[in-house]
Amino acid sequence: MNDPLPQTQMESPLDMILGASVATQIVLIVLFLFSVLSLWVIISKVRHFQAVRRQGDRFLGKMEDAGNLTEASEALIGLPESPYTRLFRGGLSFFAELSPGALFGSSQASGLSLTQLEALRLVMDKVEAEEIDELAHGLNWLAIIGSVSPLLGLMGTVIGIMNTFLGITAARSTNISAVAPGVAEALITTVAGLAVAIPSVIAYNHFVSRLNLVRGEFEGFASEFIGTLAKERHV
Repeated sequence: MNDPLPQTQMESPLDMILGASVATQIVLIVLFLFSVLSLWVIISKVRHFQAVRRQGDRFLGKMEDAGNLTEASEALIGLPESPYTRLFRGGLSFFAELSPGALFGSSQASGLSLTQLEALRLVMDKVEAEEIDELAHGLNWLAIIGSVSPLLGLMGTVIGIMNTFLGITAARSTNISAVAPGVAEALITTVAGLAVAIPSVIAYNHFVSRLNLVRGEFEGFASEFIGTLAKERHV
């Protein structure tokens, strides 16, 4: 009859973690650091997107209340700095350079040519891209954590199972009571990897959805801005 491997009685997952091999504990520490980083990114991006949402609602409300481009530019003065105001200010400043005095109803102001109109749209597209990049800052960490954590967990599991089999070979025992603790310890890293990855992936997809919504509002406002120029005969 084969002799069982000497083993420590494991009463809880915490006992397994504390009694795990150095390699397993290193994997768990890395996953813990990933979870802290993921939580920090999620909290900061939730606050960021909430602030942008409030700023966007206020900005779009002011723009809807404005009767013309001049009133809209005056309303811009009382609005707090936000991605929306920077987009509008970028387009407005470039328009003022192309057609000096147009905002103040100067009779000498000329309408924009097709080339100038395309240049205006490119300027607004550039501002939009910069604001979207700023909003997306940090989301790459959620993508990295979401994809790497399960692989780290799997690596920890493989290492744990290898150590278990090496222990079985050394003790020349195949008793299930000797194998079970090592396998259970190894599987902890897989569970930890999934526990870190799942919230990160969910949060990443949520923020990408919010980002696309903001991008759509930017593009819609830029088109409306150019449409207003045409309506007021600035084009």
